[in-house]
Amino acid sequence: MQRWKQYGSMAAVFSAFLAVGYWGFTATGGAVPWAKRASQALQRGVQDGGGSLVNLGRGIIVAGPIRKGGLMLEFGGIVLAFALLGLGLYVYVDRYGGFGDDERPTR
Repeated sequence: MQRWKQYGSMAAVFSAFLAVGYWGFTATGGAVPWAKRASQALQRGVQDGGGSLVNLGRGIIVAGPIRKGGLMLEFGGIVLAFALLGLGLYVYVDRYGGFGDDERPTR
């Protein structure tokens, strides 16, 4: 793959993710509500004391807005999609030895 195609595709992917991130930021009300909640949670945590940082008996720890908003199915789908994408890329690179046509195999 030529260098300008690589840079162009990376710029396109970066700008797409930047646009989606900005949309999500504005759709949730920005940073102010999250900052207020985070400060309250930190203050409560300091007042209440603490427990163990990782408690496997509680199950998978998911952020409150995802859990309380009923978005666990969507969250699980996104996690599964990323896991399958990673596995697919691993198998592809292992099978074909890389992404570019003009590169030598690494083996």
